[in-house]
Formats: sequence, structure tokens, C-alpha cells
Amino acid sequence: MKNSGTVASYISETGKWEDSLILLRNIFLSSGLTETVKWGGPVYMHLDKNIAAMAAFKNYVAIWFYQGALLKDEEKKLVNAQEGVTKALRQWRFSNSDEILKNKKTILDYISEAIANSEQGKEIKADRNKEIEIPVELQSKFELDYEFKAAFDMLTTGKKRDFAEYIFQAKTDATRMARLEKIIPMVLSGTGLNDKYKKK
Repeated sequence: MKNSGTVASYISETGKWEDSLILLRNIFLSSGLTETVKWGGPVYMHLDKNIAAMAAFKNYVAIWFYQGALLKDEEKKLVNAQEGVTKALRQWRFSNSDEILKNKKTILDYISEAIANSEQGKEIKADRNKEIEIPVELQSKFELDYEFKAAFDMLTTGKKRDFAEYIFQAKTDATRMARLEKIIPMVLSGTGLNDKYKKK
């Protein structure tokens, strides 16, 4: 999926998933979240905090909650798309529009819980003494860009850690976004963040 400038253009480019994404978009907007485009896809925010996002894939459409691991998930709808890598992000997949309509109330309940958690300052942060924790900005890019994800996976552990920490260290969403844009061509070319400082 190529990067889109607006949510409408993103949805219109998804072919068979267009109706499903329109349904999800209406649900997000009815919840009071603010709609924007980040990493080429629709993201929904509350008080400048990323709450959720949506995207179309080959076999399903999905929504994900940036702090989904904090949700009670009493209906057992959420999955970790990258076990052992993603700590906070959780995804909910739908194979057709009927599934979305059937679960509309539950989706809204999950959104409301996510908003409440954000307002209370609940957040899962990275433990940099353990495995590499992928920032939500990178994870969102992975979800929307298979080529970028494949290139990142090919990097050495050290390079992955450098890129992840580079984004983590940014103090604002705007700076994180700017840093993500900066590293995209580096990741795609296999260049490490600090390669230019290393001896040949």
C-alpha cells in the first residue's frame, strides 16, 4: 500500500476492502477521536496521543490499539501481530464487513477504554535492558509497508536497536515522525544510523 495524503484516498485505493474501511472509519469518528494520516495510513488520536489506527491487508482489514496490551479484551478479539517484538500494540482483524457490523458495540467499548487509559496516563514503555522494543511509529510503518518491514528485518541487531532508540529518544510525536522519515531510506539501503561514524 503506497502512502496516501488523505484518509479518503487511502480507503479508495484498497479495492475490495473499501466498504469495510468506511465502516471502521465511521465507528472511529463516532467515538470522538481525531482523524489524521501518519505513516501513509489513517490514525485516530485523542489529546495528541495515538489511540488506534486501521489498514487493509491482503486477506483482512485490521484496527490496532497503540496501547492495546492495557485493554481488558474480555471478548478475546486482540492479537499480538509480532510475538516477542511488540509489547504494547494489539491488532483486531476482520475478514468482511459483516464482522465489523456485528462487533460495532464492542469496537466502541474498546475505543472508550483506550481513551480512558490514555487520559489516565497509562502507558507501556520500553525496557531497553531486554529485547529490542519496537516504537509504535516503526510498528505502524511495518503494518503499512511490507518492503520496509522486510528491509528492517534484514538489519543486524545493533542497527535495529539504534533505529528503535533513535525514535524512542524523541520527546514529541512530531519529532518521532521526523526521525522515522529520516531513517526510512537508510533502512531500505541497509545503512545503519551510526555507520558514518564507524571506521572503514
